[in-house]
Amino acid sequence: MELLRKWLGHPEDIYNLLRFKMGGYRAVMPRMDTVSAEGCAGAGGMRFAVAGARCSRWGAGHGRRRRRRRHAVCIFYLVLRALDTVEDDMSIPLDVKVPMLHEFHSYLYQPDWKYTESKEKDRQVLEDFPTISMEFRNLSKVYQDVISDICHKMGVGMAEFLEKKVDSQLEWDKYCHYVAGLVGIGLSRLFSASELEDAIVGQDTDLANSMGLFLQKTNIIRDYLEDQLEGREFWPKEVWSRYAKKLSDLAKPENIDVAVQCLNELITNALHHVPDVLTYLSRLKNQSVFNFCAIPQVMAIATLAACYNNQQVFRGVVKIRKGQAVTLMMDATNIQAVKAIMYQYVEEIYQKIPSTDPSSNKTQQVIASIRAMSLPGSPMASRHHYSPIYLSCAMLLAALSWQYLSTLSKATEEFVQGGEN
Repeated sequence: MELLRKWLGHPEDIYNLLRFKMGGYRAVMPRMDTVSAEGCAGAGGMRFAVAGARCSRWGAGHGRRRRRRRHAVCIFYLVLRALDTVEDDMSIPLDVKVPMLHEFHSYLYQPDWKYTESKEKDRQVLEDFPTISMEFRNLSKVYQDVISDICHKMGVGMAEFLEKKVDSQLEWDKYCHYVAGLVGIGLSRLFSASELEDAIVGQDTDLANSMGLFLQKTNIIRDYLEDQLEGREFWPKEVWSRYAKKLSDLAKPENIDVAVQCLNELITNALHHVPDVLTYLSRLKNQSVFNFCAIPQVMAIATLAACYNNQQVFRGVVKIRKGQAVTLMMDATNIQAVKAIMYQYVEEIYQKIPSTDPSSNKTQQVIASIRAMSLPGSPMASRHHYSPIYLSCAMLLAALSWQYLSTLSKATEEFVQGGEN
């Protein structure tokens, strides 16, 4: 019955899940597949990705160039997944892990290097690394240079934060740069090198960095409780120390009011990246690249709106609804639509700002700057005003077929979770 209440509370979700299942996905998935690492690695595993990468060398002309571009992004994804697996593996002693992170980029040029002692769930990328490195060496030099450079910088940055916590907000930005901003920079350089986008997209590293920081900060904010349970801390001490003696204290029921204030301050910090995100997306010309870049960003703003001033962040998992996520994926296909989505969710945040919140003035200021860049008026601004006949049918369908829809939502879950994470 809980699921039924969820559907009845948001009948538009039913309509959009059905629209997605009955062909709406074609507006997103095929075009994303041109550049999406998830398209080659997320669904089928590492071996599927490499097999698909090998196939990319077949054919000729424009089709071959397009597949090579996709191949480069796939290999970039797999290399960074392997690097991240080393960082995450707590069974690797620091005196072994630190040199591995520093030198990981050099393993790309060592045909036989692999690591078989990992205990992580993604250890396959380390065990089969010779296959990945072989495919890397088959890339054009321009792609090799980008991937190797980003891998080197990221490995050094990861090693730096292995033995220290994130104290200041500047260090928070630095950590997020190493683990996510560099990904945005690397992808942007690949987009430009492949001529899918203009040179400025790869050259403007500040904007590309903001793309990564916005996503990473959203994940860190949302995952407070999960990280606490697993012994990880990524919230900057400079912020949380104003509200509690220990970061873990924010999860205590008696501290819930100050915990929410701390949460709101961090969300306000993350929102400062939205203007850069909109500027970056406005420069993209290729539809595949736009979808690939825009969808995670609109998922992030929706997640922040769900988390803002929400005590549940300290009690469990806050996620956007599956139907909501599907709607965002199908809608975020042009810059005006993305601006309207951003406007909608910052308005949701604005309506929830407590007058007594210590960060309220800063939150209002950053929302004002986002409003200025995403004025309403496009067709997307009223995207939730569906015809009453659609909503009535959807509600009836929810009452009669909620079990079927539950199965349907699960069928799309794997694809949707790639966007959420």
